[in-house]
Amino acid sequence: MSRTFASDNNSGAHPCALIALADANEGHAHAYGDDPWTARGMRAVRSHVGESAEVFFVFNGTGANVTALSALMRNGDAVVCAASAHIATDECGAPERFTGCKVLAVPTRDGKLRPGDVEPLLSVLGVEHHAQPRVISISQVAETGVVYRPEEVRALADLAHAKGMFLHMDGARIANAAAALGLPIAALTTDAGVDALSFGGTKNGLVFGEAVCFLTPGLAGRFAFERKSGAQLCSKMRYVGAQFAAVYGSSVWHEMAASANAKAARLAAGARDAGVELVWEPEANEVFASLPASAAVTLRDVSDFYDWETRGDRVIVRWVCSWDTTDEDIDRFVAAMPEALEGPR
Repeated sequence: MSRTFASDNNSGAHPCALIALADANEGHAHAYGDDPWTARGMRAVRSHVGESAEVFFVFNGTGANVTALSALMRNGDAVVCAASAHIATDECGAPERFTGCKVLAVPTRDGKLRPGDVEPLLSVLGVEHHAQPRVISISQVAETGVVYRPEEVRALADLAHAKGMFLHMDGARIANAAAALGLPIAALTTDAGVDALSFGGTKNGLVFGEAVCFLTPGLAGRFAFERKSGAQLCSKMRYVGAQFAAVYGSSVWHEMAASANAKAARLAAGARDAGVELVWEPEANEVFASLPASAAVTLRDVSDFYDWETRGDRVIVRWVCSWDTTDEDIDRFVAAMPEALEGPR
């Protein structure tokens, strides 16, 4: 099957992850995380977010977000996020269903949430008739392909903590953000005041598996029960732990993320040269472009991708580069753009 620009979820697994799975497949091991592969995987994650972090493996990104939020919230609480956030748009109401809380989605100009976006919602704190903002949740990388700098994360963390709230980060693409900024993962998370992190694996070369990391001491509490009751406790957890140990216990995670980012930069440059209008300046591995609807149809015959938003007779499309995207994939796609922009003859 050919590679596409639809999603980094569509890519195959890195050979390093597959070798780790094969290694973990030898013989029997205790279930539910009581095994050496899970222990090594947790150590690998802690090497990026701090030795005091409490780390729990789960199956997928929605599961990571839902269980992390469940641990931070109570009935009658609310989570504040950007309107484009994955928890607001792409998780089929799972956060509300499993947490029993409300998602307060705030329109933003570029997918980034800022203190000024959150503050107007905090006037209801202490008012029993309103869901109480308890968590601020941000996506890193944001769903628009832009990256939060450490100081931007810290500003939200300071606001949250001043109001007795928590800061959660959906880090499905945390590796891409770190590679884009040339910073360690801790600089964007633990050191910037994030309380709970959904640590991404699947979008960066794993077969499956994510981690929930509690970075502020004392927050994990009953999380083990949240994970089990939320159907996210892997019985054969060694297969998740082995992948994290192999990928995040080495330089492979960074190599994959940096490659995906570089390919996106190549794609963005080629698209601009072909006359394509970019909506946001790409900073990681996603490119958003504004195209005539007919051009999007033509280009989709060359390589699959998703529409993001329709604006009149134009469509905003999203192109995502993966760890295995090649220069040839990009050059072939870019070569088709000028004719697609010309439209039907």
